[in-house]
Amino acid sequence: MFTAAKDAVASQAARTYVNGLIARYGHVRELKIDSRAKTVAVVCELKGETDPVTIHIEAYRIVAEGELRFVEITACSCSRVWLHNLLHDHVRDRRLKLPAWAAAAL
Repeated sequence: MFTAAKDAVASQAARTYVNGLIARYGHVRELKIDSRAKTVAVVCELKGETDPVTIHIEAYRIVAEGELRFVEITACSCSRVWLHNLLHDHVRDRRLKLPAWAAAAL
């Protein structure tokens, strides 16, 4: 039960954070983190797309380097082929620096 509550709070915070990052491209309508299963489900409304785009982070891991924390997405898929390919080319298996609050939540 504690994990579900923590994930709900982290999901809301992550949604707000990601919306700030992608405002130029659209917005995140839903974002759900399951820290136990190490998965994330995202529904975005992107500019130029007529229907919502669904992204599934099927596996991620948190990597520590000194005081810094990174997320490494090891498996992901998307409902749009172009975005699926973009994620595989530029996000999958690369480390993305996490803000301190996110590292604690994941």
